[in-house]
Amino acid sequence: MNPQAKLIFVTSLLLGTTITISSNHWVMAWTGLEINTLAILPLISKSHHPRAIEAATKYFLVQATASTLVLFSSMTNAWYTGQWDITQLTHPTSSLILTAAISMKLGLVPFHFWFPEVLQGSPIITGLLLSTAMKFPPITLLYMTSLSLNPTLLTTLAILSVALGGWMGLNQTQTRKIMAFSSISHLGWMAIILVYYPKLTLLNFYLYAMMTAAVFLTLNSMKVLNLSMLMTAWTKAPSLSTILLLTLLSLAGLPPMTGFLPKWLIIQELTKQDMAPAAIIISLLSLLGLFFYLRLAYCATITLPPHTTNHMKQWHTNKPINPLIAVLTTLSIMLLPISPMLATII
Repeated sequence: MNPQAKLIFVTSLLLGTTITISSNHWVMAWTGLEINTLAILPLISKSHHPRAIEAATKYFLVQATASTLVLFSSMTNAWYTGQWDITQLTHPTSSLILTAAISMKLGLVPFHFWFPEVLQGSPIITGLLLSTAMKFPPITLLYMTSLSLNPTLLTTLAILSVALGGWMGLNQTQTRKIMAFSSISHLGWMAIILVYYPKLTLLNFYLYAMMTAAVFLTLNSMKVLNLSMLMTAWTKAPSLSTILLLTLLSLAGLPPMTGFLPKWLIIQELTKQDMAPAAIIISLLSLLGLFFYLRLAYCATITLPPHTTNHMKQWHTNKPINPLIAVLTTLSIMLLPISPMLATII
C-alpha cells in the first residue's frame, strides 16, 4: 500500500477514535465511529484477495447496521427526553437498542458471527487493530452510559460470550480465528462487570489490549498463520516461541501473570454484588478458553514437528526481537505484583 495512503488511514483512525471518546453529543460520537469504519476498510482489503474483499464487505455491512442503531437509539432518547447528551440516555427502549448496537460493533454474542470471519480475512496487523483499537470507542460509549444499561441483559450477553468464545475456539486451527474467539470471550468478562464497576471494564480492556498486541506482534514476526506453521516455528525463532508461550498463559488468566489481575478483581466485585453464581459460571466457562491457549502454547514450544510435515523446516536466524514485543511481553507477564497500586488508582 502507498505510504501516503496508509498515513491518511491511520491518522483517520486516530481522529475517529479521539472524536468518539471526547464527545458529549451523540451525533459527534456517531461521526467518530463512522470515520473509524471508513478508515479501517482499505486496511482490511489491501491484499485484494477475495477473502479480504469479503471480510471488508462483511465488516462494512455490520458496522453500518450498528451505527444506524446507535443513531436510532440516540434519536429515540432525544425524542422522549429532549437530551442529546451521551450520559443522559435514560429511556429504557433507547438503552436496549444501544446495548444491541454496541454489542454488534464489539462482536458480543449473539452478534459475534462476523468477527472471526473478518479477522481471518485481514492481515495480522489489521487484525490487531480490529481486536484492540477498534473496540475502544464502543467500550467508552458503554462506559459513559453504564448507569442506564440493563444489568440482566448485559450479564446474559457476557455469560453467553464467554461460553461461545471458549467453545467455538476449541476446534480452530487458524491462529487469527483463535484470537477472534479469545477476544469474544474477553469481551464477556468486560461486559459482566460494566454496570457494577465500569472502571474495572476499562482496566480489563487496557490489559487485554496489551496482551493481545504482544501475541499478534509475535505471530507477525514469526509469520505464523495456523497451528502447523506454529509447530515448525521453534527452529526459526526459539526466543519468540518462548515469549508467545508466556503471553498466551497470561491471556488465559493464569496466576502469577498479568492476565490473572482483571479476572481476580472482577470475581471479587461480582461476589460483593451478591452475584456469586454468575462469578462461578463465568470462571468455569473460562476454562474452555484456557484449553485452546494451552493448545497454542503446546504447539509453539513443546511439539517437535514430524518429518512428514508439509512445511519446509526453517533455519534458525539470529534476528533481534522487536523492542515493542519485548516491552509488551514484560508488561503482560509481570504486572500482577503491582495490583494493589492499580486497585487504588481505579
